[in-house]
Amino acid sequence: MTLPGSALVLGLARSGQAAVAALEQRSVRVVGADRDLGNDDDVSLLDGVELLVKSPGVPGEAVLVVEARRRGIPVWSELELGSRVLDNPLVAVTGTNGKTTTSELLGVMLGAPVAGNVGVALCELGGAVEPGSWVIVEASSFQLEDIDTFRPRVAVLLNLEPDHLDRHASFEAYAAAKLRVFENQELGDVAVVPRGFRAVPGLARRADFDTDDPLPAEPLIPGAHNRENAAAATVAARAAGATEEEIARALREFPGVPHRLESVVERDGVLFVNDSKATNVAAALRALAAYDRPLLLIAGGRAKGESFKPLAAAAHGRVERAFLIGEAASELAEALGELPHETSRDLGTAVAAAAAAARPGEVVLLSPACASYDQFRDFEERGDEFRRLVEAL
Repeated sequence: MTLPGSALVLGLARSGQAAVAALEQRSVRVVGADRDLGNDDDVSLLDGVELLVKSPGVPGEAVLVVEARRRGIPVWSELELGSRVLDNPLVAVTGTNGKTTTSELLGVMLGAPVAGNVGVALCELGGAVEPGSWVIVEASSFQLEDIDTFRPRVAVLLNLEPDHLDRHASFEAYAAAKLRVFENQELGDVAVVPRGFRAVPGLARRADFDTDDPLPAEPLIPGAHNRENAAAATVAARAAGATEEEIARALREFPGVPHRLESVVERDGVLFVNDSKATNVAAALRALAAYDRPLLLIAGGRAKGESFKPLAAAAHGRVERAFLIGEAASELAEALGELPHETSRDLGTAVAAAAAAARPGEVVLLSPACASYDQFRDFEERGDEFRRLVEAL
């Protein structure tokens, strides 16, 4: 592993702090920049710097990123840096939806730590994991767009649907970032993709999966999309050397992760479900399809530049009434048309109204189809607040 003598870390939230620590532990001189410090556009910070490590929340158009590239200074994501400081084979999981569930399920199948997009930053595992043992990496498009030599021995693409169009210039740009997960793979590596998906970059052996694949055991977590996640995890775990019994045990016992179709409580015959991680339309469509019971849907937040028409079409016949929150409430209301709905604006009002309207046998489902940043720090805070509100009913 060769690292430069000096680096600028841009963005000092979780992954940025992990990058700073990893670099300093390896005697790299580090300068930090962040919007909260008021120095995120100070190009003089690049003087004498040999590397810029960019946090995933920082867009490519940021002043320091543009100037670094103009000067020929390499720009890495924290994921790239983490892959260089770890002496471990990686299983990387990307896709529009299902990344966290699949990554955590793989972690159980392989008895391996999970890092990356949610939870622990990859750099934090440097020196903390036995060399040569597997590490699972959840990889977002924001992280993959700034890799260089990042090479997972097993790379998984779950699906590819429009998302983050407010950040990426187009769906094509978003897809290209996702597919970079395969580009450095070599002969002997494995690329796990949906059956029928187009050719992907790199030299890895291709391994397909499908929702209807036979599995060693049926997954505990509900929904057709979770069976698809389980099928992908099974193929990846086999490629990494897991036994059929290890895979079966994980499928039977893995309960899912918070904020993804998380059953909070069933009260008086009404089930309350936290699916706050559904930050795009495709994820919300999966949630609607997961239940045979009538739904009271809480949706809204900050839109990502995608159409809500597919959500409206799927809601007809499934959703009894929708309760709309956040900046996208009026846009959602227009898309829903004649489907019964009301504008609640905030989550507390929506939960109270949905709970009052719900009848035994129905599901109150928070599946926003939007980002959370208009009213919350992130989708986790939104889901935690939903859980608190429900438990206080």
